[in-house]
Amino acid sequence: MLIANTRARRGAYQPALAQVMNIATARESRRWLSHWPGLNAGATPLRTLPGLARRHAIARLDLKDESARSPLGSFKVLGAPIALLRLVLRRWPDSGFKPADLFAGRHARALRDFTVISATDGNHGRALAAAAQSLGCRCVIVLHAQVSQERKDAIAAFGATIVRIAGNYDASVREAARLAEANGWQVVSDTSYEGYEEIPRDVMQGYAAIVDELLEQQPAVECPWTHVILQGGVGGLAAGIVGYFCERFGAARPLFIVVEPEQADCLIQSARLGRPALATGSVDSVMAGLACGQTSPLAWRFLEPAVDFFMTIPDAAAVAGMRTLADGAEGDMPVLSGESGAAGLAALQSLAGTPPSRLQVGLDGDSRVLLINTEGATAPAVYRELAGRSPADVLAAQADWLAAHPGRP
Repeated sequence: MLIANTRARRGAYQPALAQVMNIATARESRRWLSHWPGLNAGATPLRTLPGLARRHAIARLDLKDESARSPLGSFKVLGAPIALLRLVLRRWPDSGFKPADLFAGRHARALRDFTVISATDGNHGRALAAAAQSLGCRCVIVLHAQVSQERKDAIAAFGATIVRIAGNYDASVREAARLAEANGWQVVSDTSYEGYEEIPRDVMQGYAAIVDELLEQQPAVECPWTHVILQGGVGGLAAGIVGYFCERFGAARPLFIVVEPEQADCLIQSARLGRPALATGSVDSVMAGLACGQTSPLAWRFLEPAVDFFMTIPDAAAVAGMRTLADGAEGDMPVLSGESGAAGLAALQSLAGTPPSRLQVGLDGDSRVLLINTEGATAPAVYRELAGRSPADVLAAQADWLAAHPGRP
């Protein structure tokens, strides 16, 4: 399903939004995160996919590959760690703590009785647990019924205490808030709710570092892309990305399309109602990172005036996107992309292959499209089942491709 957002506008970045998120703070977050040993050094690759661009009759297709961001394999490592860092700096303003020292664990003794908690579908909780281990504070993660044992074990490996509940992701968010209130713990969530916006803002601001890197990798006076397709979820990633683009390019920003699972359609419902809304489906999706039933109100403040189209895709489309990327289709580089990571390509394949949709979003032979591969094989067993090959097989094929195409990103 595809709907146009009638509230989307082009113009200067709104001052009220700039007070919440801005390029200067995104760059500061990027500098501070560079001290965290949980990240790989340098920027993540910007992959060019000319074969798929030809298949879809567009001028250019680029893929920012967040699977290479860290050993954790997800863009989430840009959100939870910086939010935790900023939280500690606010909580102890007179301590003299420095970001590099905190990430190196030099103040672990001072933080050993400080406890953070969050709900997660997997990647956010894993990133928070890893950052808490680095700083030396305690971490509790609430997991809902659909989170796999494999994802649970990956979080627990960083020393987090795991709490299981029977409900869905939104129920786990409520349980995390309840436990925090009862025990004097601090919620570090990537979704906002009434009275809770400061930390989700910091999470979203961390995600904006992706665009800061992108514009260094593709320096230009004008925006290098005509279309940017982003994953939905509660809206945090998309908000961080569109905020940066809108501040940098104003009315010359790219056209934004946000995609989410059919059964977790909270953003498309928000666009219909003109306010943060709930999903109408079961929420459960193979796209675990996007299986969210309630829009983040803070994220919606950035999405409503900027996202031109919202759309949904079935789980099968995401799986097909995973396989397309793993195959190195049309002679392109094989890319390791998890079920949520491939949602952007799945959306492009749907739009480009449906003439009315293609016309509606303005895809043509001059279009330059940017996708973000938000995750690699963060659950290797799930990846193997869905993609039909192991993560190691895909990375080996990628290495072979790079050896045969020296100098190609």
